[in-house]
Amino acid sequence: MKEVTTSEDDSNLLVLILDTNPFVWQQSANSSTPFSLDEALQQILVFINAHLALKYDNQVVVIASHAGHSQFLYPHPHDAMLTHPAPQTTNGNSKRDANMYPHFQIVTDQIVQGLKDLLSDTSVLQKESYTSSMISGAFSMALCYINRVIKLDDVGHIKPRICILSVSPDASQQYISLMNCIFSAQKMALPVDVCRIFGDETAFLQQAASITGGIYVKADNPRALLQYLLFTFLPERYARNYLNLPSQDQVDYRAACFCHKNIVDIGFVCSVCLSIFCTWTPVCSTCKTKFSFKPKGKLLSGRSTPRTSAASTPITN
Repeated sequence: MKEVTTSEDDSNLLVLILDTNPFVWQQSANSSTPFSLDEALQQILVFINAHLALKYDNQVVVIASHAGHSQFLYPHPHDAMLTHPAPQTTNGNSKRDANMYPHFQIVTDQIVQGLKDLLSDTSVLQKESYTSSMISGAFSMALCYINRVIKLDDVGHIKPRICILSVSPDASQQYISLMNCIFSAQKMALPVDVCRIFGDETAFLQQAASITGGIYVKADNPRALLQYLLFTFLPERYARNYLNLPSQDQVDYRAACFCHKNIVDIGFVCSVCLSIFCTWTPVCSTCKTKFSFKPKGKLLSGRSTPRTSAASTPITN
């Protein structure tokens, strides 16, 4: 990963990926420590406003990782104020809270309205129940947006980072696309922070934080989400050089096989394209390489150690 020089004068771009999977948030609301999406949103908006308040030229982007698709919440890809005009008073002027900084209100209103539109679409409920959100899609959108911003910034003044607020479990079907995003972020020297709000540990996002030099934190008490966000994820990239932030003692580096999309501990890897398979196959489905012979023994049963060819190498994690 290339070195990036940071300065206290940098402008900080925070790309926030919010997991809005309604099925998982319903489980969270009914858990032993109830925590709904509405409660989380109130604390997340405070965190966003705190980021904008740190420096006058700080920027924020919010992307919803929903069940089956992803979309921008802020800034809206189209003119959100035309699609959803601000409420009008009797004299025709827009309603503004006199006790709230105007920019904070614009960001808050667009995020809230975007979430309302997203959750009001009940077509996702008609389909097969989603257990995971489209995190890889949201990750790709974040990388594309950041790449466009960096190209427009000739002096390198903007220092972007990604923060993922996750509740959904790992989706092995998204392993390849997610790993492509992770290595792209690593090449761009882009830290990826992860806050696990609900559910078990997520192996793929642990790898994302570890590989890109970001921070991974699992919230033991989701109702205190704002404290985790402010004390761990609010500091900018320059300030992190002087802070003792949480680190990962152990990272689950298990991979998902390319054939059945299952997370495996032991499997076969093609030495040509590095594709991973849970069972031996005579031809690599990715690069079409033909293996010289089938390994003897049953590797996955643990009874014996198989012999392997140069093109098919057993791996263990």
